[in-house]
Amino acid sequence: MPATPPIPAPDPPAERLADRDVLRALAAEPLVGLAAGRALLMQLAHPAVARGVAEHSDFADRPLARLFGTLDFLLVTTFGTPDQVGRIAAKVRGIHGAVRGEGYSGNDPGLQLWVNATLIDSALYVHETLMRPRDDDGLPEDYYRQARVVAEVLGCPLDAQPADLAAFRAYMADTLAALEVTDTAREVADAVLRPRRLRVLFPALAVFRLVTAAMLPEPLRAQYGLPWTPGRRRAAALLLGTASAVHRVTPGVLRRPPRPILVRLATHRVNRTLSARRARRRDGRP
Repeated sequence: MPATPPIPAPDPPAERLADRDVLRALAAEPLVGLAAGRALLMQLAHPAVARGVAEHSDFADRPLARLFGTLDFLLVTTFGTPDQVGRIAAKVRGIHGAVRGEGYSGNDPGLQLWVNATLIDSALYVHETLMRPRDDDGLPEDYYRQARVVAEVLGCPLDAQPADLAAFRAYMADTLAALEVTDTAREVADAVLRPRRLRVLFPALAVFRLVTAAMLPEPLRAQYGLPWTPGRRRAAALLLGTASAVHRVTPGVLRRPPRPILVRLATHRVNRTLSARRARRRDGRP
């Protein structure tokens, strides 16, 4: 089946890419990275996303590629210049044009909305439960408003996204209530949480599994069949409590890496991943 040309997505107005101060402030916090597994498993809980990943990626051999690819694109869109954002977005839209199958398309604005929604929701979850602001600092509303640009540059129009944080919360609640984790999603999730080729990283992966299970909404945790015993609950509370305490006592200048370095590394990884994917497609591999 020939690939569908990528849906052209107009560059967002310059003022929206200029208005990223809150988006950047939260994205720069290492603590937000703890929710990466949560966001990925929430994405996979959407059957169309799970099918797309299973049928158009070599997740068994490169189980963390989807996770790091999404995070790298998010970093470039958050911290890059408008020029850098435009170039990366055009490349990703081109790859997404070939991702299509029964019931899904990589350029489907609804799926782009869901993928970005899981990233937004996970970042706000960390902000509210681990960073624990002492008062209503207004960050969630501003963060949501600015983070919509990530889906917009991929082709999901701004008017197709929830208009404000309250509408976003309602969208998340309705979507999560309707999701049903499929066998395909469980297979991909297992490859990510227990990658056979990365057994040397067993201690880090054990922590990754524990943190991901702790942060997932309970219905999804149950559907994925992730163990959640009293012992694991206590271990997760200790681990996340320690991370929260370290965050609060560490000055921002010490805990946040320099933004230019983040952009350079992320851009390099995105370009390398996209080149490898094009090569696999030329060879007839997923």
